[in-house]
Amino acid sequence: MLKVLGGSDRGRMLKTLPHDDLSIRPMLGRMKKSIFDIIQFRIANSSFLDLFAGVGSVGIEALSRGAASCVFAERSRVSLNLIKHNVDMLGYNGRAKIINCDVIKDFETLRGKYDIVFMGPPYKDGDKKALALTYPALKNVVKYDILKEDSLLIAQRHIKEPLGAVSELNNFRTEKYGDTIVAFYKKQR
Repeated sequence: MLKVLGGSDRGRMLKTLPHDDLSIRPMLGRMKKSIFDIIQFRIANSSFLDLFAGVGSVGIEALSRGAASCVFAERSRVSLNLIKHNVDMLGYNGRAKIINCDVIKDFETLRGKYDIVFMGPPYKDGDKKALALTYPALKNVVKYDILKEDSLLIAQRHIKEPLGAVSELNNFRTEKYGDTIVAFYKKQR
């Protein structure tokens, strides 16, 4: 059961896949609450980018809490339909843009500058093979220069996922939630 945790649509339920379908790994409620508590004063009127958006719960949480806009980037047709349903249901059409893209291969479709970027890539593929998508996604954020000088980048990854350093980004805070690491970055100055 996935719901909006705060803001104008607090308590509203989001449509997701059945619990036995593991192709989307929704973020745990306590982790989402913690992340949004950390960034709460940066959300109002921000431009938000939700990479590997799944059903859109993170971007929708940002919109509910006052983000001016959110771009949802996802490649799965099933996920794109769920995001569209959830955005329509909550009346966020004017503030949301849903883009069908592979975050690793089609990043140029996300051109623009964003105040807050969240990435929650899948940990494993359908065959349970580790994917390690965080590092290439971080490199694309830098390559395509989508961060403003004071932007915030939040990257979620499995604790065992290898992660190389990205010299253009400053990892200023890291939180651990079970087997998940959430790293907070700013542009290196």
